[in-house]
This record gives sequence, C-alpha cells and structure tokens, in this order.
Amino acid sequence: MKKIILAIDGMTCSACSNGLEKYLNKQKGISKASVNLVMANASIEYDEKLINIDNLNEFVKQAGFKSLGEFKEIKVEGKNKKEKIKFIIFTILAILLMYISMGHMINLPVIPFLDPHTQSTNYMIVLLLFTIAFLFYGFDILKNGYKNLIHRTPNMDTLVGIGVLASFIFSIYNMYRVLSGEIHQVMNLYFESSAIVIYFIKLGRYLDGISKDKTKEAIQKLVKITPSSAVIKVDGVEKEVTLDEIKKGDIVVAKPGEKIAVDGKITLGKAHLDESFITGESKPVSKEIGSTVIAGSINYDGYIEYEAERIGRDSTISEIVRLVVEASNTKAPIAKIADKVSGIFVPTVILIAIIAFALYLILGQGISNALTTFVTVLVVACPCSLGLATPLAIVVAEGLCAENRNISKEK
Repeated sequence: MKKIILAIDGMTCSACSNGLEKYLNKQKGISKASVNLVMANASIEYDEKLINIDNLNEFVKQAGFKSLGEFKEIKVEGKNKKEKIKFIIFTILAILLMYISMGHMINLPVIPFLDPHTQSTNYMIVLLLFTIAFLFYGFDILKNGYKNLIHRTPNMDTLVGIGVLASFIFSIYNMYRVLSGEIHQVMNLYFESSAIVIYFIKLGRYLDGISKDKTKEAIQKLVKITPSSAVIKVDGVEKEVTLDEIKKGDIVVAKPGEKIAVDGKITLGKAHLDESFITGESKPVSKEIGSTVIAGSINYDGYIEYEAERIGRDSTISEIVRLVVEASNTKAPIAKIADKVSGIFVPTVILIAIIAFALYLILGQGISNALTTFVTVLVVACPCSLGLATPLAIVVAEGLCAENRNISKEK
C-alpha cells in the first residue's frame, strides 16, 4: 500500500468533503481515503499495483472536484486587495439594496423616484439590476451547487443555489405581472432575498478564510525555522549556497550564532546548541564529534562542521509539518459523527423543502407563501456549521500549538 496526500480544489462545505470521501472509498484499489475540508486535501492509501496517481486525479474529477496534484506545502491564500475592494463594494450595495427594498416598511425616508407605490417600474428595475450584480458575484456558489447536484453529491451550495434561483425566477414572474397591470404584486418581489443570501454566504466564507489562513500561517512558520542559506566546504573552500543546493554527504559549516541548515552529524568541532523547539529543553545541549544536529537549532558558542544526512522532505522539520497535516486529516470520533449527519443533511433538507412547498399549496396558502417557506427551509438549513466546526477547531488547535512552539523558539 502507498499513501499520498492530494491538494483538492472546489470544496466549499462539509457536504463536499463528505461526498468526495465517500466516492473515493468506493473505488477499487483505494483502501482508505480521508478528506480534510479545512486544509483542502485528501489523504489516500491505495494499491499502486492496481491504480496510480493519474487514476486518483481522475476519481477526484469524476466526483466533481479538481486535484492539484500532491500536497507539498501549506499554502496561505490570503485576501488580496482586489478581493477586499470587491467585498467592500458589495457590502455597500447590500446596505443600499436593503434600504431601497425594505426601508419603507420601517418608515425610513423613501427615495421619491424609487417609491414602490408610485414608481413601481423604477423600483423593480433597480432591484433587478442590483440582484443581477449579486448573481454574478456569487456565480461560483451557483456553479458549484449545480455541479454537485449533477454528480449526485448535493451540498450547501446546492441548497443556496436552488433557493436563490427560485426567489429570483418567482420575482421575475411577479415583475411581469406588475407590468401587466397587477400593481399590488410589487410587494411580492423577492429580489433582495436572492442578493442578500448570496452576500451572507460570501461574508461567512470571507471570515472563515481569514481564520483558516491565520492557522496555516502559524503552521507554516515551522518551515521558516531553518535558514534560507548555509555555508558548505568544497575542497577546503567555504561556499555559501541555498538549502536546495545542499546534498547528502556535503560538509556544512555552522559558526556561533548561526542556525543549523540540515539534519546531520558533527565531523569537526564542539558547541552548545539550542534544540528547545524540538525537545523543549530550555538549556543548550553540548554537541561534539559524532553527535547529531537538527535543522533549525542555534549554535551558541562554537565552530562546527557537520555532514548533511537528512535534507529537504527528509528533515525533522519537514517530518513535523507532514505529521501536522496528517493529524489534521485524522478524524476524531465526534468529527465522524458530524460527517455522517451532514452527509444525509442536504438531501433531507431538499426533501423537507419540497414537502413544505407542496403542503402550503394544498392548504391554500398561495404560491407566494409556499415559495417563501420553500426558500427559507433551503437557505436557513446550513450544514457547514455542523461539518466544519469540529475539523476547524482541531486545525486551529494545531496552529496554536505550532505558534506557541515558534514563540518558545524565539525566546
């Protein structure tokens, strides 16, 4: 059996990760698959005699997602300036939309040319334009919802997409009725519902992204413990190189105050090294010829030369980062329970929404009330808090541990 961690793109909620995990575990040749929503990766154990990485990538694609290849490092996406500006703009638009559509309901001053009672056409057109803008803003939500529905793995985006489009189409229909002379239908427009639902989903993901990035940054700092360059001896001459240029067997030099570049064994000299970031030992440890040294530890007081033994991914620091990623993929019992519940949550919610819609029509409540109930059930029922809270708490805890380790190292 071989184990690999793939980076996955396109997961937006716990139903996504659960659907992908179930699909992978059904495939022949895969003994075990665990998908982590927070870290956006999938840990897979497979029989390399039956399948290969290309097959795994294809399985991910068939499930409705995209494999970005082997998970090599923790990437902090961050929020670029363009995204922040876009979010601020749509926040302002959301406030304006709510004021225009509902301000008159709480006796706020009405903009004369947008008065729904006297200027219904202007009122409807403005609401329509605002909503179309929000539909473009949340196009990724609608696209993911449709894609996962087609692949029979409906998720939170599916719920939101159905609710948003149902409200929008019904509002277009009522807009037509108003233009046909049924002026009272102007109060049955739900354009703002479609727009504001998208906005709040985007707001939640924006804040969630910030939290996850902070955690990833803390874990990523572990990698930065090692120096970016080192001095090696080539034919008795010292030469400064990057870590990528160091090979096994190279003789590396560490002077007082410098960090150890790679794991190795001392061949010359004696010194005291600070290894507290690994061992927790507060006092420097005496090292001499034959002693092992760990990448990232600090040389306090001596000149030493050591032979590089474990470099790159084989180093202790890289192993720690790998273990942290694997730990985030290991599901606690409570997380497994949450996964099972959220896995059947979405189709159940869709079924309940359809039943509620039908009952309201049968009871003579009218299509307006029936649709409002239908959309409310779809949108309010969010499995993300159920399926995301537990793994996010685990990853944040790991991030805090990594950050505390970094603080201890700096001290």
